[in-house]
Formats: sequence, C-alpha cells, structure tokens
Amino acid sequence: MPRFAEQVEVAIEALSANVPQPFEENEFIDASRLVYDGVRDIRKAVLMIRTPEELEDDSDFEQEDYDVRSRTSVQTEDDQLIAGQSARAIMAQLPQEEKAKIAEQVEIFHQEKSKLDAEVAKWDDSGNDIIVLAKQMCMIMMEMTDFTRGKGPLKNTSDVINAAKKIAEAGSRMDKLARAVADQCPDSACKQDLLAYLQRIALYCHQLNICSKVKAEVQNLGGELIVSGLDSATSLIQAAKNLMNAVVLTVKASYVASTKYQKVYGTAAVNSPVVSWKMKAPEKKPLVKREKPEEFQTRVRRGSQKKHISPVQALSEFKAMDSF
Repeated sequence: MPRFAEQVEVAIEALSANVPQPFEENEFIDASRLVYDGVRDIRKAVLMIRTPEELEDDSDFEQEDYDVRSRTSVQTEDDQLIAGQSARAIMAQLPQEEKAKIAEQVEIFHQEKSKLDAEVAKWDDSGNDIIVLAKQMCMIMMEMTDFTRGKGPLKNTSDVINAAKKIAEAGSRMDKLARAVADQCPDSACKQDLLAYLQRIALYCHQLNICSKVKAEVQNLGGELIVSGLDSATSLIQAAKNLMNAVVLTVKASYVASTKYQKVYGTAAVNSPVVSWKMKAPEKKPLVKREKPEEFQTRVRRGSQKKHISPVQALSEFKAMDSF
C-alpha cells in the first residue's frame, strides 16, 4: 500500500502541473497490480474459512485462474486496457514484420471469401436460409480478421469471443438445415459428401472458438513497449479461412443434393422443400441502348463539320462523270 500511495501522489503531481510532467506508467501499473493481488488473496482466504451455511450464493466463491506472468509483461484480457488502449489498438501497434505476415494470411482468407461471394451471388436468398446463414458467417469472419489488423468494430477480446459464438450458432443452424436436405437426398454419394462437409463446419467452428481468445502481449524492455501477437492472430485467420472453405463446399453440396432429390421424385412430389434454390434475377437492362447526351452532341458536331457541297456543284460533277 505505501508504494501504491506513493505512485498515486506522483501521478497526481504530474497531472496537476501546468506543464505535464512524464511519469513512469509501468511503476504505477505494477503498484496497482500488487494492491489488486493482495485484495484478491485476502478475499480468497476469507471465503475459504467460511462455512457452507455462511455462503449465501455459490457465486460468492470464485475459482480464479492463476497464471505466471513476468513483472515486465502484461497480456490483454477481456475488456482490459493496456496504457489506456483497447486490444484492437494494441493489435494495430504490432511490428511491421508481423503486420506483413498477417497481411499475407488475410490475403489468402480474402481468396476464400471471393469464392463464397461468387457462390452465394448466384442464388436468391429469399426462402433459402442456407444462403442467409452463409452470408452472416462471412460477415462476422471478416470482422474477426479485421481485428487482427487493428481495424473493424470489434474492440476487445471479449468481442471476438462473442463473434465466434455467433458463428457457432449460425453453423449449428446451417447444420440442421443441411442435414434435413441430406435426409431427403436419395443419392448416397451426395449425401455422404454433404455430411462430411458439415463435420468440417463443426470442427472449424470449435477451432475458431478456441482461437478467438486472441491476445497481444506487451513487454517493457528498457522502457520501450514491445507488442507481439503474431501466433494468435495467424491462428485465428487460418481457422476463419478453413471455416470459409467448409461453408463454400456445404453450399455447393446442399444444392447438388437438392437437385438429386427433385430429379428422382419429381417436383410435384415435394411437399415442403427445406430451402428454395432460385437463381438470382439479373439486373434489369434497357432493351434499346440509350444514347448519352454527350455522345449525341458529339455525333452532331462531327456531322456539321462535313464539307458542304452545293447541288449545282454535285450536278456538274455528275455530268463530268457521265461524259467519259
């Protein structure tokens, strides 16, 4: 406590001065950490000696994880700020070498995203929840990859974890719909392919949930803050890329399984199709190409620049030609 009080006084004096004075932020953070750890240990000890009758709720006693950390290292946690900055801001301060490697992984992810965009762009999403869910999952995964570059709406690790949970929920709904399509498919090969892709989605959703706990580590070496978080960022992007690929394959396999069902039993026998596969209507274009005003003026201007020949001159030329 004396060390904490001393650091508080130093900080107040530095902030109260007319000319802002620099003060050691890490000393203040370490002192605050010592006070927090001391209060936590006392609370834990008090709860340990209480009888079960004295505990009003099971939530009074919390099992906390104790991890070993160095005095010069702080890791970002859920909604934790480091030097007044969010986890997204910390990710934006990664070294240029790590940013370049992350950019390479993001570029590969965008290639998979372009495949999904091309696939879902074919279909009308009205009456097709598989396409709707694929678009939602793609959008959320884009936000998660933007977080690794210090961009996007996700600010902290807790936001990334919640995004992974939303993807898992969307994946479960897609699994339910696609399995219903597989149950109606008489072709065993198509059915097995679709079920295999659904297993990939479940696996990669679980993997993405684990990798969503991305953390950037900040080390204080010689008074300089060094940020590193390449491994966790690349793992998150890789998991998102794998999931994106599985979603693309699932959409294709679902359509193929649906066509096999209609081909064997006929469309008249389908009472309640799981999803409706309708090609998206192309953009409306005019049947007759309308000339732009500038093109029309250009044509008129070019026509007016032609050499004017009088009728008499034309007639004389005609006679001259006739005389030969």
